[in-house]
Amino acid sequence: MSAAHILVVDDEPDIRTLVKEILEDEEYTVDMAEDGASARKALRDRRPDLVLLDIWMPDLDGISLLKEWSEGEGLPCPVIMMSGHGTVETAVEATRLGAYDFLEKPLSLAKLLLTVERALEVEKLQQENIGLRRHTQHVVEPTGRSAVMQRLREQVKRIAQHDTWVLITGEPGSGRETFARYLHSQSVRRDRPFIDVGVSSIARGNSALELFGSEQEGHIHYGALEQARGGTLFLDEVADMDIEAQGQLLGALDGGAFLRVGGSEPVQIDVRIIAATQKNLQDEVQAGNFREDLFYHLNVVPLHIPPLREHREDVPELLAYYVDSYVAHEKLPYRRFDVGAQNFLRNHSWHGNIRELKNLVQRLLILGAGDEITQDEVEAALGSVGLALESGARFPVSFDQPLRQAREAFEKAYLEYQLEKHAGNMTQIAQESGMERTHLYRKLKALGIDVKDKR
Repeated sequence: MSAAHILVVDDEPDIRTLVKEILEDEEYTVDMAEDGASARKALRDRRPDLVLLDIWMPDLDGISLLKEWSEGEGLPCPVIMMSGHGTVETAVEATRLGAYDFLEKPLSLAKLLLTVERALEVEKLQQENIGLRRHTQHVVEPTGRSAVMQRLREQVKRIAQHDTWVLITGEPGSGRETFARYLHSQSVRRDRPFIDVGVSSIARGNSALELFGSEQEGHIHYGALEQARGGTLFLDEVADMDIEAQGQLLGALDGGAFLRVGGSEPVQIDVRIIAATQKNLQDEVQAGNFREDLFYHLNVVPLHIPPLREHREDVPELLAYYVDSYVAHEKLPYRRFDVGAQNFLRNHSWHGNIRELKNLVQRLLILGAGDEITQDEVEAALGSVGLALESGARFPVSFDQPLRQAREAFEKAYLEYQLEKHAGNMTQIAQESGMERTHLYRKLKALGIDVKDKR
């Protein structure tokens, strides 16, 4: 959607103009600044993707400006230094402060373009790596061959071709973020950032700071709306946004611009917003918890992600996918689900949806042994009360007995499971169960569990 935006800072008009024309010929968008003061203003007005910064300027040298920008949260983007009178010490200092490279004047135009291209590519890869570290199981294309999933993928591809806002609904763990990322990857904004904001994780009162950023004593914190400029902003669990923040977001969307906290200059909005929620927003509007006008802003195109129990035929393929993913990314040992285990899991209730399946696969690869994962092992791994009862698995506690006896039976089963899971390591068992070691030993003895035998 948006080409990379470059800020050229140089006190020589001829050089500024020449560099601007060259970069625009390569389809970059360019702003110019003639000194440190105008460079500061340009950075406040719009977050660039790259800065070309001259060292010697009349009011403030480039090294001092670089140092100023590097303080706090670090440089906002790659910075390439330029100088006709640079020294080794200057180059070393610029590198120490985070500059990507150092170009000598007179500029070699071929080297300038190559350096700019490489700097932007490195920045893109770094942002992708940050995203991958946060979402190590990121699915490029949602997995599943069922008719439900095939229709959903085709629907997302059609939506992606239109730069409209989307409201994704679905149960927790059903894959709402996966589809949001897939939609972004199919859109014309695919080469620009995908920024996800977990609304429910933002402390009440901090939403404006997270979304709009701030300005304080010359330091700029870029909020999510600017970080996602030209790309996609994903607002997860948008129903949890407090009313005040809803009003601020609505004002920004209506006006196409916003003010950073503490700022005075409007910042233009250029993002596609994808919002997601597990709640019914219309019900939230009726209850007075969500603004009706904001709901209509976000709900341009609704997209519903069905729960896994509505496309259970995809379970075997999902199991295979996550096994391969954990083996490749976390170096876990390869194991395959036998036919009995696959059939059992196809009939599981999956109240935690795909997230529950993914966690189950990880647990079985970490704790299990042998090439095959059997139905018995799966049933043992699904050994919580709710999951076992809903899936039909046997649970070692009878409900037809007094509460005290049922509680003791559960405690015994739970601690025997922990002993087996941690191979009798009492430190690990105490940490996972949240019990003091002395209390843990007393409980094991009272329940008649022989620790040595379990080891």
